[in-house]
Amino acid sequence: MKLKEFSIVCFMFLASFSAVAQLTISGIVTDDKGNAVEDAEVYLKELQLLRTASSDGSFEFANIPGGKYTVVVFAFEYEVYEKELTFDTTFNLNIQLQRIQSQALSEVVLTERREKVFALKQLKKVEGTAIYAGKKTEVVLLEGLTGNLAANNARQIYSQVVGLNIYDNGDAGLQLNIGGRGLDPNRTANFNTRQNGYDISADVLGYPESYYTPPAEALEEIQVIRGAASLQYGTQFGGLINFKFKKPNPNKEIELVSRQTVGSYDLFTSFNSLSGTVGKFSYYTYFNYKDGNGFRPNSNFNSKNYFTHLGYEISDRTKVTFETTFMHYLAKQPGGLTDAQFYEDPTFSNRDRNWFEVDWRLYSLRLDHAFSDKTDFSLNVFGLNASRRALGFRTNRVSQEDIITEPRELLVDDFSNWGAEARVLTRYNLAGTESALLLGSKIYKTNNDQRQGPGSAADDADFSFADANFPNYERQSEFNFPNFNVAFFGENIFNLSDRFAVTPGFRLEHIKTESIGSYREITLDLADNPLSNREIQDDNVFERTFLLLGLGATYKVSPSVELYGNFSQNYRSVTFSDIRVVNPSFEVDPNISDEDGFTADFGARGRFKDVLSYDVSVYGLYYDNRLGEILKEETQVNAVGEEVSTGRLLRARGNIGTAFIYGLESFANWSIKETFFPQSEKVKLNYFANLALTQSEYLSSERNNVEGSEVEFIPKVNLKTGLNFGYGNLLGSLQYTYFDKQFTDATNALQDVSDNQRGIEGEIPAYDILDFSLSYTYKNWKLEAGVNNLLDNSYFTRRATGYPGPGIIPSEPRTFYTTLQVKL
Repeated sequence: MKLKEFSIVCFMFLASFSAVAQLTISGIVTDDKGNAVEDAEVYLKELQLLRTASSDGSFEFANIPGGKYTVVVFAFEYEVYEKELTFDTTFNLNIQLQRIQSQALSEVVLTERREKVFALKQLKKVEGTAIYAGKKTEVVLLEGLTGNLAANNARQIYSQVVGLNIYDNGDAGLQLNIGGRGLDPNRTANFNTRQNGYDISADVLGYPESYYTPPAEALEEIQVIRGAASLQYGTQFGGLINFKFKKPNPNKEIELVSRQTVGSYDLFTSFNSLSGTVGKFSYYTYFNYKDGNGFRPNSNFNSKNYFTHLGYEISDRTKVTFETTFMHYLAKQPGGLTDAQFYEDPTFSNRDRNWFEVDWRLYSLRLDHAFSDKTDFSLNVFGLNASRRALGFRTNRVSQEDIITEPRELLVDDFSNWGAEARVLTRYNLAGTESALLLGSKIYKTNNDQRQGPGSAADDADFSFADANFPNYERQSEFNFPNFNVAFFGENIFNLSDRFAVTPGFRLEHIKTESIGSYREITLDLADNPLSNREIQDDNVFERTFLLLGLGATYKVSPSVELYGNFSQNYRSVTFSDIRVVNPSFEVDPNISDEDGFTADFGARGRFKDVLSYDVSVYGLYYDNRLGEILKEETQVNAVGEEVSTGRLLRARGNIGTAFIYGLESFANWSIKETFFPQSEKVKLNYFANLALTQSEYLSSERNNVEGSEVEFIPKVNLKTGLNFGYGNLLGSLQYTYFDKQFTDATNALQDVSDNQRGIEGEIPAYDILDFSLSYTYKNWKLEAGVNNLLDNSYFTRRATGYPGPGIIPSEPRTFYTTLQVKL
């Protein structure tokens, strides 16, 4: 959308303002002893407006139309307050909440209360210094889940997020691999991944892969924001995933939570957290340890993760928080399989020298300040100092046995980056209604180093280079990637009436990417003798500045039904780090360029009484210059300088063409309990269905056999459905997952199962999985247990071109887990 067209659209929306008599509703929330209830959530159901009470219990809804509204107030450890009131003048409410005895409530009752909070959180249009109006937003409330949280089981955690494609790693959730709408799930690289609002991926610009994933046991909620999310959080096609950690306990000086888990294949995890509040100082900290052996040989892992949050309230309007995260893990990787190997024995491994190590250190300093009751400001300064090291024998002939006399390939990446993001959000009156304006800026700078070369010929986790021992090793390079990004963004909610609101927005980006370094070009004869060995200097600079525009809109059909739609331009930058890694499984086009396009959503969401909640939408994603992979013949220069075919196939990575992806995404949650026996407070019985139907096509391409093909990483049917049930302190879940077949390259190549050489290209066959979990709470104790892949199906979700492959990465068979928790 051009800037001129965008302005005309905004003007047409603004021209339809309607003036309505406005009033203010304010008040204070206290307990039965007259003490202020901080962080109580006050909600006007019909207007879908939510305010959080300040430290003195006060709240305010300014400039709203008069009428009859249902006021709902929720605070943990208190009974829910709900009352219908008529407001025709400015009104002041004094709301008194009754404290409940938590130990007297069953786990089912507490869960039902949390689910009510979940419904409210989905409807927030403004939270802190962020705007979510007009976007497709989904919130995963971890406290309401019954599943394998200790192993970060993504199938169960994201069961109610529509359309996600998930890779199974079998590593107790050390890495999250999710995509959607045709985006590669590998290390969640197509989402802007954050925790508590700041970036956690390796390099948002040039290497947006996430090697660190917060443990689910430490999280309060996970926000998944799609549609126009690019305007506030970046340019990505996928949107935003934000991990929000649990808050310090405001009512205790010290609270201990300890969770110990054992499971199949020697899995052991230990999660221990401390939190509390002392005066104006608050803290939350945890240590998480994971250790286990995968179901295949050569697949053990060990992880240590430490996190600290420190908060201090300088005043009622100003708060400072400091956070640190340290994570280290070492994993032995069994490698990939060919199709023939997988179907003969999915537990097979012919790699016993492959290792992977990650060291992640994150820092964040955040200032939150309220200039007034209507204007909030936040400044987040954050940094990353991290590394990842991959070591092993990998070849495009996956069936080949490891040659123990040869050097292992060693890839070492050191990531050093820092950034600062400032936001200001103000509410103001325009044409008789309250509007909200968000303005922000972000500066981001990286200085990453990448080196590739020969490792030792041993079998241990020795991550030191062995150049002297193997001077003719073919895959050698050493680069520095200094990147710089500055962005300005803004959004504004225009409430054109009490039912209709539009949210236009923009993001102005300037990106500068550089590569400074060299790689070796080594040519060998058939006897592996060097014909040439030369170092090639490769220094490049690439600068671009561009503007992204977007528009969101919501219309209240009724107090419980909302229509929403949005349009947003998208962009994904390519840096030289995408080009310079030499991979025996595929080659990269040196003329690779940036991707661009747009995303549009239109849907309806709402609730029918307390019986049914739903969100149904259609979307379209236009993807120009899409990066992808195709099969081509490998060539080699012979002794006389001629380029000849080797007879082997390689994957070639580059700009494949223009793709269009569209589909239906739907979610529904039906309370069977409220339908048939609403008076049974101890009973919980919900059925949910999460269905995505997707179609895709390459509209044009200069590559052979691509135009007209389906886009890779898209199952046409993506279904997650199941029951959440419980009685008293016993909770349970039964979840069924089905994925239709999907292709892994742009030519839709099919793999011959009888071929015993490669497992890199081909489709991923359809598969289904059944998961079952239970939990029981008694006073301060909680026991959880479950079975993942209950039917013991043999399947795979990934054909890796590099680590942890190459080849097919089999998924876990039937596994068991048991967790014991104590909370003091």
